[in-house]
Amino acid sequence: MGAISVWHWVIVLAIVVILFGKGRISGLMGDLGKGLGAFKRELKQTATKSPDDTNSDSP
Repeated sequence: MGAISVWHWVIVLAIVVILFGKGRISGLMGDLGKGLGAFKRELKQTATKSPDDTNSDSP
């Protein structure tokens, strides 16, 4: 009763495509990918900093 079948996902996907259109969804996915890439770069940059750099606010 609580399980979501494949047909439920197909219907939800069809509604989303009808509401937003194919071009807008691909644009959103592109923006999401750019955001994730920037996030990963920032994580790498933070991980390579020395521990002394992260506590620069303490006296």
